[in-house]
Amino acid sequence: MKILINNLKIFLFFIVLTGIAYPLFITVISQAIFKDEANGSLITKNGKVVGSELLAQEFKRKQYFWPRPSAANYDSTSSAASNLSPDSKALNETIAKRAVANGLDIKSNDDLLYASGSGLDPHISPISAERQIDRIAEARHLDARKIEELKKLIVDNTESRQFGVLGRKRINVLKLNLELDKKL
Repeated sequence: MKILINNLKIFLFFIVLTGIAYPLFITVISQAIFKDEANGSLITKNGKVVGSELLAQEFKRKQYFWPRPSAANYDSTSSAASNLSPDSKALNETIAKRAVANGLDIKSNDDLLYASGSGLDPHISPISAERQIDRIAEARHLDARKIEELKKLIVDNTESRQFGVLGRKRINVLKLNLELDKKL
């Protein structure tokens, strides 16, 4: 019986330590040091939350930049990849459909053809953004001067490689579209 009581005390101690004290400590530290990140890196417009800097969201209208395709249908609760091999007939058919929809060469290796590993990547490459300029300019009826402003928006919203060495240059689609609405 003594062993059972001692085990119960240890069990309760670790419940309080790992179930209450540690999460509370981490929450307080994260709110103090990384408040924006701890709360989801939310982006607001006119006081209303329009999305997260960390998660892709779908844009279908022609006057906006489109993100990478999502195997999870942009649902943050079900992050997923297609798990299809490069030799998969289904994957190759999907890529061919995306190429036609985006007016791209299937061999272009463009972000707009391939879903990210999580299906929620909020970034596209600057090249993928540039390939969308004609569609956006036509949909927004932009003249040559405004098209130059659109190109400048892409350059201004291009983020560097992380720590100068990791990954590649990228553009957050939601931030770019918010700037697009603001400036054009």
